This record gives sequence, structure tokens and C-alpha cells, in this order.
Amino acid sequence: MEKMKKIIETAWENRNYLEDAETQATIREVLEQLDKGTLRVAEPDGSDWKVNEWVKKAVVLYFPIQQMETIEVGPYEYHDKIPLKTNYKEQGVRVVPPAVVRHGAYVESGAILMPSYVNLGAWVGAGTMVDTWATVGSCAQIGRNVHLSGGVGIGGVLEPLQATPTIIEDDCFIGSRCIVVEGVRIRKGAVLGANVVITKSTRIIDVTGGEEKIYRGEVPENSVVIPGSYTKSFPAGDYQVSCALIIGQRKESTDKKTSLNQALRDHSVAV
Repeated sequence: MEKMKKIIETAWENRNYLEDAETQATIREVLEQLDKGTLRVAEPDGSDWKVNEWVKKAVVLYFPIQQMETIEVGPYEYHDKIPLKTNYKEQGVRVVPPAVVRHGAYVESGAILMPSYVNLGAWVGAGTMVDTWATVGSCAQIGRNVHLSGGVGIGGVLEPLQATPTIIEDDCFIGSRCIVVEGVRIRKGAVLGANVVITKSTRIIDVTGGEEKIYRGEVPENSVVIPGSYTKSFPAGDYQVSCALIIGQRKESTDKKTSLNQALRDHSVAV
């Protein structure tokens, strides 16, 4: 692993090494390991996440060494540099046409992909459903037993290299048409109602107590979140700016599915 890392770092600093056969073989080996799940762009590290920057570099370097090719899948034809993932039966993954996963993304056994898109470098856990027209961006990390509802957009991140990918931890429910981008982290068990948009700068306001508590870039565990707005003054006048509101908590004392349904009922959350 250290040898691979050194070769990638060297090629990153000097792109002339991309002509070298060993460098190209190493880059492709990194993508193979990402595809099999033996390497990850980011991985849990205690209560935090560790970003493997050199692996992200390998993903970026994969593009210039690849050639455009015609890819035929039944009646569909594509023209791209990145091959598509295959052998879903052997991997224990249910894939509904025309779902697409690019080579270099890992989908754990037991996941379900409705017609959707998973980009290279991503990781999708067992028991997770990527619902219709949902997208999982490059290097995004989707935990186990997550539901990405219809039309959800999970942003990708390759650069800047030190940036943490967008992370949806285990047991989360992401409602229809939600957008989560720019390395935002949704912690375990959180519920996002329909149309919640969270970027790195979005105010995530906990309104459950006597005073508001503001988060940015992270939704706390088991939070129930809905879209909201607040008033901001501009030279031209006062206008409403989008935010996310934490209006309650899922209960850990009950089964996850039960607590999810209860949370949705209790707070009348649209999904």
C-alpha cells in the first residue's frame, strides 16, 4: 500500500509519470480496489472520518490515462472513458434498469439500486436503497440501511483534495428531492424531509429548545429535519434565505423502522 501511495503522489506532483507503465498500472489497481471495496476514499475513524487523499488523487489521475470508448449495454450505447460496473448477481446487488454504476464505485451486497446513478469512488452500504433518479456523486459515502428517496442528489467531491466527501451515515432517511453537497455529513439515523437542501454554508437550525442552536456542514444523529427559511437583510431590502430546521429527534429506544415512521407521523414530515 505504501508503494502504491508513493507512486500516486509522485505522479500527482509530476504528470509526466502518467506515461509510465507502472504508474498507469498502479492507478488502475487503486480503482480496482475501490471497485471491490478493499480501499475507500474516506472511512470511519472513531466518531470522525478519515479522508485518504492519495486515493482521491488516483481517481483524478484515472481520467487522463483512459481513452474514450463506445460502451454497449443491451439497447443502450454510451461513449465515455470510464467502464461500467458489472457482475451484480455475484455481488448480491439488485439493480433495476437503467441504473448505472461506474467502475471504481463499491456497492455492498444487499443494496438495491432503482434507476439511478452512482459515480466512481463512491461507497454504498448493505441494505441501502438508491431510489429512482437519485444520484450518488463521486467519492460520496453512503452508509448501511440508508434510503435515498426519489430524485435525491448527493454531491460528489474530488477537489480540493483535503475536502471530506459528502457522507450519509447508517440508518438515515433522505426524503424526495433533497440535495446534500459540498462534503456535508448527515450523522446516523437522521431524517431529512422532502426538498431539504444542505450545502457547507447552509444554516441548520435546531428549533426544539428555548433558543435556536445553529450547525453548519453537519446534521446531528437522529435529527428530524425539514426545509425552512429566515430573514436576511440586503442593500435592496429584506429577503427570505433557505435553511434547514431540526424539529425533533428519532427515538433510539425503538426499532429503527418504527422510530422512523413515528418521527414522520409526529412531525408531519413530507417525504
